[in-house]
Amino acid sequence: MAIRARQISDARAKSSVRMNRTYMTKFNELNLNPKVLKAIEEAGYETPTPIQEGAIPAALEGRDVLGIAQTGTGKTASFTLPMITLLARGRARARMPRSLVLCPTRELAAQVAENFDTYAKHLKLTKALLIGGVSFKEQDALIDRGVDVLIATPGRLLDHFERGKLLLTGVQIMVVDEADRMLDMGFIPDIERIFSLTPFTRQTLFFSATMASEIERITDTFLSAPTRVEVARQATASETIEQGVVMFKGGRRDREASQKRNVLRALIDAEGEKCTNAIIFCNRKTDVDICAKSLKKYGYDAAAIHGDLDQSQRTKTLDGFRDGSLRLLVASDVAARGLDVPSVSHVINFDVPGHPEDYVHRIGRTGRAGREGKAITICSSRDEKALAAVEKLIQKEIPRLDSPIKTEEPKADAPKPERKPRTRSTEPKVAPETKPAHEPKSAPETKTRTRDRKPSGGRGKDSGGRSVVGMGDHLPSFIALSFDERRTG
Repeated sequence: MAIRARQISDARAKSSVRMNRTYMTKFNELNLNPKVLKAIEEAGYETPTPIQEGAIPAALEGRDVLGIAQTGTGKTASFTLPMITLLARGRARARMPRSLVLCPTRELAAQVAENFDTYAKHLKLTKALLIGGVSFKEQDALIDRGVDVLIATPGRLLDHFERGKLLLTGVQIMVVDEADRMLDMGFIPDIERIFSLTPFTRQTLFFSATMASEIERITDTFLSAPTRVEVARQATASETIEQGVVMFKGGRRDREASQKRNVLRALIDAEGEKCTNAIIFCNRKTDVDICAKSLKKYGYDAAAIHGDLDQSQRTKTLDGFRDGSLRLLVASDVAARGLDVPSVSHVINFDVPGHPEDYVHRIGRTGRAGREGKAITICSSRDEKALAAVEKLIQKEIPRLDSPIKTEEPKADAPKPERKPRTRSTEPKVAPETKPAHEPKSAPETKTRTRDRKPSGGRGKDSGGRSVVGMGDHLPSFIALSFDERRTG
């Protein structure tokens, strides 16, 4: 009855909060657990971001929350902090987690797990991370002991459920993070199935950077009178990010990719010391590998990360980028929403993303937590339509930048000899001689000589009476005999 009464009260008090003002409160004013506040203070934070200021109080009241904000605004802490406070009391049972956080990628799931470790270090809460690339046996052992917080990607979560190793009937709080990315990756059917496996009395915290029609349908279906917290206009980039685009026109098709990589290297060199580190985004995994190898070939500190790499290699690469030992990270969109590196100075789009929303998420890797950042996009002639779609989404024109590679002016050719002006002859033209249409073909020269030969003046003489140079003294005697003499002889 109490749950039903709360739902009715929530439905009557349905609200929408738009947080476009400056930070006004402190964390100690948000009714968080004192041990959580202590962890926040040790992490060096004092003032909540707008999304945190709007979402945390509603979540602590047990309300459903629909949070809309671009990346880099503190969405992860806006649900981890109230979850830890609400879960501080109670104990998990085996194979029945008390809360569930769904993330689209392994990297984002690992980031959420790190946030829980940071903010729950003074509380005895257990967690499990269910992602691909890790042994099922290790994950099963964690689930069997019982966990308060289960962080998972949709595919691996359903794998455990179908193997009978996991029950979701004890979930009290369910979080869907980066819902629009779930839509792009085709996870919406899995999300709907997971919702159906959890109790309808659960509290749902739903976060997304954009609100497509399919996302709105899910929120209308599975959220009960949510508090809508929108900290900025949908699909907008942070104002702290300086944006620019370099229009690139390649030459021959077989040389275009190489020329584009030349532009990339020139951009990095032009930024100089300002580019302390950068994430370079490519649309295709093959281009990620090629681009990373090319940069390393020319002496740049670069490494690749995409979905086809082993999880251990991806983790090692990300750790190197976070601790500063790796300067350039060449990535596919798998990393666009899973990296929380506050000090990324630059984002370079080697390709214009095919989906305009991905542009917002890519450049959101820089300019985080109020810092300044720079995002540069290389746009070839074939990507101009995609660039126009991006500008339409963010409702602003991206400034055009000069190409860092200056094309040399063509050298002056040697002076050509002056042409004499053509003068029209005044002499009458003589028509060329024409051969008769049915003129017989001339016979070979030898036959012509035989045919036109005149009768000779005698044996061994030509028509002029001169001796014919022939066999001479070497004439065989039998040839000189007459025919009758040859027969009688």
